[in-house]
Formats: sequence, structure tokens, C-alpha cells
Amino acid sequence: MRIISGLLKKQRFSPPKGFPSRPTTDFAKEGLFNVLENQMVLADLEILDLFAGTGNISFEFASREAGMITSVDKNFKCTRFIKTFADEHGIGDKVNVVKADVMKFIEKHSKSYDLIFADPPFEDKLHAEFLEKIMTSSLLKENGVLILEHSKHDSFSDHKNYQSSRKYGHVVFSFFEHIV
Repeated sequence: MRIISGLLKKQRFSPPKGFPSRPTTDFAKEGLFNVLENQMVLADLEILDLFAGTGNISFEFASREAGMITSVDKNFKCTRFIKTFADEHGIGDKVNVVKADVMKFIEKHSKSYDLIFADPPFEDKLHAEFLEKIMTSSLLKENGVLILEHSKHDSFSDHKNYQSSRKYGHVVFSFFEHIV
């Protein structure tokens, strides 16, 4: 894996063997960030990265000088890896790492974010429940954007907050806007 652009451009990293998550591919990540940078200014946005895994997406946001990024994952190996990488690469002050079950975090956390990125496990069928919890919580600011990474076999185009989708290989990013 590598960081595509920004302060840490071309920085390569690999999580330890036996790591418990499926990272977003560089191909898909590059496509996603091309879309994002053409639609919004990332600087100073408050970002929430749910099911953060390797921290791949959080690192890309930090490298592109987004505002504060909160990375949430329930696995200790994941949170330790994200924290260590961020500290070693000078972005530790931009990445707040939280070890928590994402669904419980959504219920209890009260801060609001400009952009939420979520990459739940593809094999779990929690996407619809997760989407509803986010849209009925106060986590996403008014006109904030939720990006849900999911399998090409799932579609959320009938959801009332759905805006669009982008497909990169077997991965789809669906965009939702929080309209109050």
C-alpha cells in the first residue's frame, strides 16, 4: 500500500502479517480521492474513518492536510498500527485513534463531522443497519457526506440520502448526503 498524494506522497507501508482487515486498494483509493478533490476542499474538514483497519484512508486524508481525523476500529492490532504509523510519520497530531466497536461508538459519540468514511466488512450484512444509525445520529453535520465502501453486489441507490456511486473493480463507494 502507498499514500497517493500530499505530504507523505509515495510513502509505502505494510501492516504486519496476519492483520485482521481488508485494505482499500490503491487503485480504488486513488479514484475516490480524485472524486473528492474535484467536489470539495479537504483542508480543515473534520473526518471520521469508521472500521479504519490499516488506517489507509485516514493516512491519505492526513497527507492531504484535512483537518482532524478520528479513526475508529475495534481491533487492537489495527488501532496500534494506525497510532504507531501516524506518530512515526509526523501526523500523530492529526489522527485521533479510538479503539471501539463502531456500532456502539455511533450510539454514544456526540461530536459531528464534515465527512464520514466507512468500510465495514463486506461479508457482514450490517450495511443497512449501519447506514440508518449514521443518518439518524448527530455524527454527520448538515450537508455532510458519508462515503460507504461496499461490494459491487450491494446497492443503496434507493436510500433517501443516496447521491451517487463510483465503482473501482470489485469495490463501490456510495455517497450519501445528510440533509436535515
